[in-house]
Amino acid sequence: MAAELGLEATGIDSSPRAIARAEQKAKSRNLAPRFLVNDALELETRNEHYDTVLDCGLFHVFDDHDRAIFVRNLQATVTPGGRYFMLCFSDGQPGDWGPRRVSRAEIESSFAHGWHIDSIEQSRIEITIDPEGALAWLVSVSAIEEPLA
Repeated sequence: MAAELGLEATGIDSSPRAIARAEQKAKSRNLAPRFLVNDALELETRNEHYDTVLDCGLFHVFDDHDRAIFVRNLQATVTPGGRYFMLCFSDGQPGDWGPRRVSRAEIESSFAHGWHIDSIEQSRIEITIDPEGALAWLVSVSAIEEPLA
């Protein structure tokens, strides 16, 4: 999507198969984004910085421990003033199938330090097993520089 808009884009996934599929799709659309096989829990090791990070369906897969690591990696990766946009399963989604549900309070506590929460809105995420989709949170946060203690 970003590459179609003429933006410099980097796609990251830990699955070589997912990256190969993304590369094929991009090639069929005459686009040339950069794709990397990398673990989202190790983004800071790449020592790269991004103005915008898009996340559709990643945040909700992490347990509490890994979620803290992921947010720390985001903080090291997103430039001050940069933004992180997330779409994740909501705790409002009924049933016990699918990924872990995330509460608004979990989002707020995850981004309490080093971030400004711009918005948290109720939304839907497309899923293959229900044409109505699933209840989700659409989140926008901005990276801020925290004063040194």
